[in-house]
Amino acid sequence: MFHVLDTPLTIEGYSLAGLELATKAGWTRYSTEVRLSGLSCEGRGEDVTYQAPDAQAFLRQGPVLELAGTYTLDEFSRRLDGLQLFSKPPADPKAALYRRWAFESAALDLALRQAGRSFQAAIGRTSAPMRFVVSLGLGSPPSLAPLERLWERDPSLELKLDVDPAWDEDLIAKLQASGKVTTVDFKGQYKGPFAGVAPEGALYRRVAEGLPQAWLEDPGWTAETKEALAPHLGRVTYDAPFCSLSDLELYQPRPRCLNVKPSRFGRLREVLRVYAACEARGIQVYGGGQFELGAGRLQAQLLASVFHPTTANDLAPGVFNRGQLPAEIPTSPLPSAPDLPGFAAEA
Repeated sequence: MFHVLDTPLTIEGYSLAGLELATKAGWTRYSTEVRLSGLSCEGRGEDVTYQAPDAQAFLRQGPVLELAGTYTLDEFSRRLDGLQLFSKPPADPKAALYRRWAFESAALDLALRQAGRSFQAAIGRTSAPMRFVVSLGLGSPPSLAPLERLWERDPSLELKLDVDPAWDEDLIAKLQASGKVTTVDFKGQYKGPFAGVAPEGALYRRVAEGLPQAWLEDPGWTAETKEALAPHLGRVTYDAPFCSLSDLELYQPRPRCLNVKPSRFGRLREVLRVYAACEARGIQVYGGGQFELGAGRLQAQLLASVFHPTTANDLAPGVFNRGQLPAEIPTSPLPSAPDLPGFAAEA
């Protein structure tokens, strides 16, 4: 599959397009689409940098990088090594990877369109219907009401839930009885505004014992939480700290499952290396979203449909983040990605 890196690419110019969404949680999500053009084709990628000032500065700066030329995808990646993608260091160091992926995914999209090939054909794989779960909170105080409203629309809908210290044994028992919770996210590996609740042994034990089939994502490690999760280490999975293949070697014991977000790896080559390594080592993978508003969500869904279509992918269609749901909502699994030129071309 690494042969895709040899695909020719011609860039004549690029533009930036700002995207924004007022979220149900009361904050505004900003992202930026990178649109590379050449040979009467356009390729798109999405910078999912979360800090609004960094996203807005990128858009104001405009297309100032010297990208025009003829490359292979691998040569274009090396070209990016010598460029400053931020006018000043970003507030979040991972933003450098997010922006890098915006350019690399746009280049992949453009190169495949110019070659008249789909991503599936370029890497020698096929896509399959993609199973997805919906990620949400349960309100304050937490209750099953948000879930029951969703299940009225789609009784089969599965969930990934952020852990809340207000979850008591009764609520957890009801969640378990639903049979719909695939993953619980402690967010204990996040820093800054997205950090979860403080690690607490009693909470971790209550959740792990009460939801014995769920993956336990990103626990924060203390002596108490290590003791609480010691019997459940086979279900521990990671998201936030997983940004390169070398990061995989830091986990002890080695996880049986990982949340893979392509934008966290920055480079196309690294994304492919991670998928190949997880497959070779028997590590299950599920996809995660970055609250993408544009091309990035379709591309993450395509990768999931090619590499891990049947796992609990936290890649629900964007309508689940956009306030009131439409009369008909998408159901899981999503149809197989169309075999069209480009990286996640829409039918």
